[in-house]
Amino acid sequence: MTAYNVVRMRVKPEFLDAFLAHYRERPMDMPGLKSMTLVQTGERDFCLIGEWTGVDAIAAARTRMIANLDAHRGKLEDLGTGLGVTDPVSGEAVVERQA
Repeated sequence: MTAYNVVRMRVKPEFLDAFLAHYRERPMDMPGLKSMTLVQTGERDFCLIGEWTGVDAIAAARTRMIANLDAHRGKLEDLGTGLGVTDPVSGEAVVERQA
């Protein structure tokens, strides 16, 4: 069953271009990753949405996803309330519809 991971983050102003370039150029080479979408939700706020073949694929890729985050952790602002620089969630799709 399709699963998704969603990661909310806020980019420091001086790193916005580098952050966007990173995700435009990043290889899509994680097993089970079907698609990746970066959604801009505010001036410097983003949600990264990964579509996966299942939750097992997300779990298997977790180490690589953390390494990817570590590569640009310094470009992100702390979100506050103890979250750190990201607010990640993931799970299986329970309803999927297309127009």
